[in-house]
Amino acid sequence: MSEPRNILLLGSGFVAEPCLEYLLRSGNNRVTVACRRIEKAEELTAKYANATAVSVDVEDDAALEAAVAAHELVISLIPYTQHARVMRAAIKARTHVVTTSYISPAMEELDAAAKEAGIVCLNEVGLDPGIDHLYALKIINEVREEGGKITSFESFCGGLPAPEASNNPLGYKFSWSARGVLLALRNTARYWQDGKLVEIAGPDLMDSARPIFIYPAFALVGYGNRDSSHYRERYNMPHAETCVRGTLRYQGFPEFAKTLVNMGFLDDTPRDSLSAAAAGDLPWNRVTQQLLGHSSDCPAELLRAIEAHIDAQDPEMRRRIMHGMKWLGITSPTTMVAKRGSYLDVLCARLEELMMYGEGERDMIVLQHKFEVENKDGSHNTRTSVTLMYGEPGGFSAMARTVGVPCGIATQLVLDGKITATGVVAPMTPEIYQPIMDLLPSEGINAVEATI
Repeated sequence: MSEPRNILLLGSGFVAEPCLEYLLRSGNNRVTVACRRIEKAEELTAKYANATAVSVDVEDDAALEAAVAAHELVISLIPYTQHARVMRAAIKARTHVVTTSYISPAMEELDAAAKEAGIVCLNEVGLDPGIDHLYALKIINEVREEGGKITSFESFCGGLPAPEASNNPLGYKFSWSARGVLLALRNTARYWQDGKLVEIAGPDLMDSARPIFIYPAFALVGYGNRDSSHYRERYNMPHAETCVRGTLRYQGFPEFAKTLVNMGFLDDTPRDSLSAAAAGDLPWNRVTQQLLGHSSDCPAELLRAIEAHIDAQDPEMRRRIMHGMKWLGITSPTTMVAKRGSYLDVLCARLEELMMYGEGERDMIVLQHKFEVENKDGSHNTRTSVTLMYGEPGGFSAMARTVGVPCGIATQLVLDGKITATGVVAPMTPEIYQPIMDLLPSEGINAVEATI
């Protein structure tokens, strides 16, 4: 057996364990899991041989540099805002880096230094971004090699509860903090549609949701995810008049979420009335009364005030939203606020109380690429690529597997010298994405392709 490979894994969140498990299978890797609080790292490493827990504060440059320098490769699964800091330490130590995050401007600025150091800084090797790149580029490059053109590209991805677990008015559940999910509802979306650049402001994002057909069994809708306009150039699809990447949710989610937006619940401004210093218990009806500026805290009157914020005109959808508001308990005089801060904070805490996965429940990820193709002979067809996976009750969630496992595969390929592109890179070329894609099916991760 060759010499053991020493890997530093920063972070112990829900995607870390599938990555760790993959890397430790060979018996030839040693992984140090580092967190600020060593207890979290110890909890993750307890059931694995060749895994060690340490405490590292990534904002302590000296401690971070020492930890990175002691390893051949560092996996950064901490918040993306810290990746550039990790890369700077890695460049100094000539240690390779792998992340699952988008390449930020701060990371991109380190490209030349990483190349000079001769290290691979490989990013975007999770699900979205990650698996989405691999299967999109596979078809795009096949069409190009056959002399065809991509005239339209639509890609939608969602992490959702499995159908039997989508048993709440939003049809959604959280396996981590609700805050990021809700804040994403405020993002502006930009994409190409029929040759025109479309920009949808955050407050209007839910209004843009439309049905996305993947399988007849799923009532899915989708809306744009941030700025996907540059993917025409990034994926080299100059003839694509439509180019959009978006988020999938179950039918009814956008209308319900839009009502919460209209009410003002996505406001993250700290409020004195919601501060931790405010005396006594705070019932939900008082919060909603303050938010709406209503004269009464009577639940029935508050529900009538909420109904005025529903944009949906379909009577059944309006009834569904009102049922959901009652279920949330935001007009209740006996349900107390669990967390203080802002209207967004109190709503997040309430959603997390009600919408976490229960024992035995499964999550699901679904990713569809849809291409309109003009072939070399002038004929046209539609090609699709669909990845659908379910979590394992009592095991890894689908989301954790589809982020953590590709990260583990990419890490091993870098260590084995099978991915050698230095600098700050993403899986945009066959030399990088093909080796990763070749190994995914053995992990139960694949795409089903069809031509219509």
